Amino acid sequence: MNKNNLELATTRARMLAFVIDDFLITFIIIAIYWSNITASGNDLVSILIVMNEFVWQILILKFIYQSFFVWYYGATIGKIITKIRIIDYNDLGSVSLSNSLVRSMLRIISEMFFYIGFIFAFFTEGRQTFHDKLARTLVVNV
Repeated sequence: MNKNNLELATTRARMLAFVIDDFLITFIIIAIYWSNITASGNDLVSILIVMNEFVWQILILKFIYQSFFVWYYGATIGKIITKIRIIDYNDLGSVSLSNSLVRSMLRIISEMFFYIGFIFAFFTEGRQTFHDKLARTLVVNV
């Protein structure tokens, strides 16, 4: 990556990456808990009840997925597909493990509170969300 030609990722690319990642996590959760889901019945309410029983496991999976991929690859699978990545705000290099963990935790909190933290991206110079701001990260094109 050429640090002189950094370009912030578009909101569209970030939203598409978010959707891809959420579908991937959902697919993994359904695969893991398939027997519980099918045993509960075929209606949507039964499926939602089963999913609520495993909310902590879902949150932990999201936390691990986001933390690991951002730290190790600089991007989640959704971000890799959309050709964007996360970098350290200060030195424009790779994100440290500690910043990756902070970003992941704050991202989950933002999701839990009606995605309020994501709205920050529309009002900050670097299009940083709440979790990007506090973890000192930027999302850029590859």
